[in-house]
Amino acid sequence: MPSQAELRKRRVNAGKQKIRQEVVIDRRERRRRLVVGGFVALLALALIAPLVGGIFLAGDDGPPQIESITPDTTTDPSPTDPDDAAADDDLTDASSCPAEDGSSPRTITFAQPHPMCIDTTKSHVAVFDTSEGEIRVTLTTAETPITVNNFVTLARWGYYDGTTIFRSDPSIDIIQGGAPRTESPSDPGPGYTIPDEPQFEETSAGIVGPYRYVPGQLVMARTALPNSSSAQYFFTTGENAARLDGQGVYVVFGKTDEAGLGVLQSIIGLHEPGGALGGAPSRTVTVNSVTIEVS
Repeated sequence: MPSQAELRKRRVNAGKQKIRQEVVIDRRERRRRLVVGGFVALLALALIAPLVGGIFLAGDDGPPQIESITPDTTTDPSPTDPDDAAADDDLTDASSCPAEDGSSPRTITFAQPHPMCIDTTKSHVAVFDTSEGEIRVTLTTAETPITVNNFVTLARWGYYDGTTIFRSDPSIDIIQGGAPRTESPSDPGPGYTIPDEPQFEETSAGIVGPYRYVPGQLVMARTALPNSSSAQYFFTTGENAARLDGQGVYVVFGKTDEAGLGVLQSIIGLHEPGGALGGAPSRTVTVNSVTIEVS
């Protein structure tokens, strides 16, 4: 017959095992909600935006939309998978702001949107250090504070460091990036989305916004659903970007100078057709880092 000490030890071990099981169940449920929610978004996207030539269209004759955050529906890894454990270790509740000098540990997964971490009365410049040259972007902090705060905060967490420009499309003159896990539009993003800025009008044909597109802009990518931007972005590189004017729902939150536009045009000059979304640069274009200058 086991002693009292052995019985206590068994109860303690049973309690620990129960806690571990509850943690595993909670993780699985969290992933399930993300996958199911993503599937619903993808289904809605498919219903309202027929796929023509690999580009989602707003209507039969409408301008192309940029499909950006298609949910990742791959099978969940085992909770004991080391990669899964690392992903959980990287999870941040985003209740605090990163260091302004970019010294905070790199983080790409968050439990919620960030608080307001920037001073909206100050000027912010995002400096993209890329393998093709430097792109300096003056951010529209006063006009789009939510979007700029999100981008600046992610940049300070190192979210964009070492990512690539994974898409180029001369038909609408854009290059797209901001997908640290998959380097593709299917990247699951940081774990949240942000509100449209401003809130767009919803019509029977979809949402309609006020933005107009010219060369040299930094713009948030999104799906066809309201409030679906999170981290992926694109640059406009030429006049064909105006084909997106009929939708106007991609939030413009920055503009580069002539030197930066030259770098953007050299990147789209590397375009090689292929794939579902038009193509990609013929060689890897790396965003080494995005740093923020404040004045």
